[in-house]
Amino acid sequence: MEYTILGIILMIIMLLYFKVADRFNIIDKPNQRSSHTEVTLRGGGIIFWFSALLYFVQHIQTNYFFFTGITLVSLVSFWDDIQSLSNKIRISIHFLSITLIFFDLGLFSLFPIWGIAIAYVLAIGLINAYNFMDGINGITGLYTLAVMGSLLYVNTKLQLFTDGSFIKYAMIASLIFLFFNYRKKAKCFAGDVGSIAIAFWVIYLVLKLVLVTESIIWLLFLAVYGVDAICTIIHRLYLKQNIFEAHRLHFYQILSNEYKMQHRLVALIYGLTQVAISFLVVSLYQKINDGIIFLIIILPLLIIYTLKFYLLNRSNLKLRV
Repeated sequence: MEYTILGIILMIIMLLYFKVADRFNIIDKPNQRSSHTEVTLRGGGIIFWFSALLYFVQHIQTNYFFFTGITLVSLVSFWDDIQSLSNKIRISIHFLSITLIFFDLGLFSLFPIWGIAIAYVLAIGLINAYNFMDGINGITGLYTLAVMGSLLYVNTKLQLFTDGSFIKYAMIASLIFLFFNYRKKAKCFAGDVGSIAIAFWVIYLVLKLVLVTESIIWLLFLAVYGVDAICTIIHRLYLKQNIFEAHRLHFYQILSNEYKMQHRLVALIYGLTQVAISFLVVSLYQKINDGIIFLIIILPLLIIYTLKFYLLNRSNLKLRV
């Protein structure tokens, strides 16, 4: 009953937000990075912050560091959706928010300075990778369901590391968002406020699981996004491009833009691929060495990613003809 009521409340909030976004012209206009061609309401991902708020008011004594952090990143991201901010401001807020959850998780007393530095780079990098990957209908919502579903399974069947409701609130918010976004013509896009807020939520849970189990294997719950984002950055650096400028070189963008695959199909492929990888991670956990598991999963993803260059070459040849 609790989750049904939550879904109804979030649905009402989303409908009210549409009126606000329409009134104040909070829209997403197609640019060089975009895979869409029509003006669409932006910021629908604010539903993730509202879901965190609804959870927080019921658990105010235990989640104030997390909620303060997700509120900060949501505010600066929503502001950036309305009026572009400098990268320095955004990264500074991300750094502060990550510091809050590191304090909550006790990282500063568990690791040396160099370990903390690596954790900062990893966390901030994953937040921005999640944002970079938010470019077609359904991909953020479906991928979030894949990751959160995997975390919920581990929490229920293998290792209790958090309140199950904390994960379910994020999943229900994703379902409500998908109702409006997973369409041929989306009613709204997540915007930075959505992709970054839910990325913050995911990273907090993954880090918590890593600390409880003392295993980094759970980072592979973000393997698909991670490989695509990191390899694309390396590719753009090789091309001597500004990695902060708009582009269309992610694998999903090549499939959607150059090969005209339906956005919803590409998003579904990404989500299902991550589900399969997460299933493999859970199946192999504590049975073989973590390093071998990383190789088993990352190497095939790298091979698949290289297909992008073949597809790009074919696309360029067709344009020349």
